[in-house]
Amino acid sequence: MVVMESILSNKNGGVGVGAGAKKQPMERCGSFQMPLHYPRYTKSDYETMPEWKLDRLLGQYGLPLVGDVEEKRNFAVGTFLWS
Repeated sequence: MVVMESILSNKNGGVGVGAGAKKQPMERCGSFQMPLHYPRYTKSDYETMPEWKLDRLLGQYGLPLVGDVEEKRNFAVGTFLWS
């Protein structure tokens, strides 16, 4: 109960809850933003995609860029295709 009262009566500009709490601006977590659209490539597209394009695609989704080009292709197929 004491903790709740101190949070509600926070008037020092800190983060709190209740009617008297001031809103703090949200900080961004790094520079990652989820792309708006899901990739629409076929399995054959991934199998022939150049490494630089795979790196860019995986990087857009915050996915790892480790391994050789075949490992990246297999990873992309497993990640973005379900059948």
